Parts: sequence; structure tokens; C-alpha cells
Amino acid sequence: MSISENLRTIKETLPDAVTLVAVSKTKSEKEIMEAYENGQRVFGENKVQEMVSKWEQLPKDIQWHMIGHLQRNKVKYMASFVSLIHGVDSFKLLKEIDKQAAKHDRIIPCLLQIHIAEEQTKFGLEQSELEQLISSEEFVQLQHIRIHGLMGMATFTQDRTQIRKEFHSLKSLFDHIKKVVPHMTVLSMGMSGDYDIAVEEGSTMVRVGSSIFGARNYQ
Repeated sequence: MSISENLRTIKETLPDAVTLVAVSKTKSEKEIMEAYENGQRVFGENKVQEMVSKWEQLPKDIQWHMIGHLQRNKVKYMASFVSLIHGVDSFKLLKEIDKQAAKHDRIIPCLLQIHIAEEQTKFGLEQSELEQLISSEEFVQLQHIRIHGLMGMATFTQDRTQIRKEFHSLKSLFDHIKKVVPHMTVLSMGMSGDYDIAVEEGSTMVRVGSSIFGARNYQ
């Protein structure tokens, strides 16, 4: 199937309230443009350099989401245009985003990444760290970021019961934190292999790459 057919199929399965982030990492500008010409406007990259290069070359109404693990020293390269940063997993990173956003007179939307998987390799805040962060005086003083919601990645496993349990726990945490940060609207969870479960468990944003573009191109 072509990119446009894949895109159509996925969009037909998603509720209107769920945003589809087309994960375009390692994909060519031609492949991205095929998705763009079929109405896709939100794309996700996990490397800042690659995202900057594509932003320079491609239409300016594309919303670029940074979905990979972000190093503080890379924030400055995308602070002028990034639409949403998914994987904010420390106060230090949040502070750097705030600092770089201020230089461009912007407020950068962010998602706080929560550790829900059993694998230790996945990044993210624990619930206690999250609660400590959002209730801290320093957090309140940040003027150039806005927390739009939470993000999490399930364990890489075939056990769909476990995946569901992890997504369910993140949705419960989201509902709990929303009482403190009421303007939060985004719950980013679910990728190509598990987005159907994520949507059933309350996800409002899914990150889908291989189901749209095919297998990843490793250089």
C-alpha cells in the first residue's frame, strides 16, 4: 500500500478528537510531501538536526513535533519553530526550553514524559517527581513554556494486557494531574504497534511511523 492509502486507513480508524502525529524520522522530503498532499500537517522527528533540515526545506504550515529524547544543548536549534516537545523528562530541560523560547518571544508547548514501561531504558518522570515538579515555586516562574499534557511509552512487548495496563495507569495519572493543571488537554500515548489500545484507554495523540511510511530507513 502507498503512503496515502496507509494514511487514509489509519485516519478512518481514529476518532476525530485524536491527533495523528506522522513520525517522519529517516524519511525523505518526497515521502513527507506525499503525506502532506493527503492532508497530513503534523509530523514527528526524534533528531533535532534532521527536523531543522526538513523545516527549512518543507512547507511552513507543517507543525513539527520533537518526539525523541532531547538534550538541553540542542533546544536552541529548534526553539524558533517547534510546535510541541513531547519528551520533557526533567526540570533542567524545561528550564532550558523556557530560556530559549524567551529569546524568540515564544511560549513553547510541552508534554511531560512519564515513565510507565517496565524497561529501564525508557525515559520519563515517576509520579512523585511529576507532582514535585508541578508544585514547585521554580516551575510556576517559567513564563515561556506551557504544559499541554503528558506523554508515555508502553513496554515493548507482545503482551497487550500489560500495554493496556500501562496506558490505563497513565490516563489515571493524567486525570489526577489535570486537577492541578486544568489547561492540560493532550495525552500522547500509542505508536504503530499499540495505538489502537492507547485510543481505547483515552489517548488524544498517537505517534505513528511505520504504519504510514513503511519500515524505517536506517542510514
